[in-house]
Amino acid sequence: MLKREIKLTEDGSHTIFIPELNEHYHSTHGAIQEAIHIYINAGLKFVDKNPIHILEIGFGTGLNTYLSLVEAENTNRSIVYHSLERYPVEEEELKVLNYPDLIEFEKRDLFKKLHKIEWNKTCEISNNFSLKKISGDLKEIEFEDKYDLIFFDAFAPDIQPELWTKTIFKKLYNCADTNAILMTYCSKGIVKRALRASGFDVKRLAGPPGKHHILRATKIDDFDFSYQN
Repeated sequence: MLKREIKLTEDGSHTIFIPELNEHYHSTHGAIQEAIHIYINAGLKFVDKNPIHILEIGFGTGLNTYLSLVEAENTNRSIVYHSLERYPVEEEELKVLNYPDLIEFEKRDLFKKLHKIEWNKTCEISNNFSLKKISGDLKEIEFEDKYDLIFFDAFAPDIQPELWTKTIFKKLYNCADTNAILMTYCSKGIVKRALRASGFDVKRLAGPPGKHHILRATKIDDFDFSYQN
């Protein structure tokens, strides 16, 4: 297990830093504002389905999950949320994170609840939000459900190159429902090419502070893979 440190980002919210990898879980310009910009405003609010089924790659600190939960509560929208994580954050580290203080303090118990539930079991966090935290490796797991929205929040390609490939994105294409979208913070050329070769139409969007662009990829139904290498 790599050493992890709690760090403060520019919007006052916490992130986790791994010194050995020189990698942060979130943008140092602001963890919360980055997550809201990419996964809520450009992702969740963009998909007009109710209920909406979400798959997250990289549960991490639970920030994206908590923001989606708060959105479900505030809009009375039903969300079925599955989140995959190979290396869960320790309980002592989670206690330090200040997300509930900065997002909606009165919902802080829900933040605690989503971290305390059992892994690999669907649990009702609220009337509007159910969560299944999946312990596993993306390279090995096969998804049985279909999803309307995918949050792809793995470590960057230079840290985890094996997760940003055509093979991985085709796996996500196969579990994506009709017109599903995939959101990611990474807009590198290799990522765009891998997504397009996996059956997604890729659009580059303006990024949050400190980042020029992000990607929104929409599933192309009946994509012809015979033309791909």
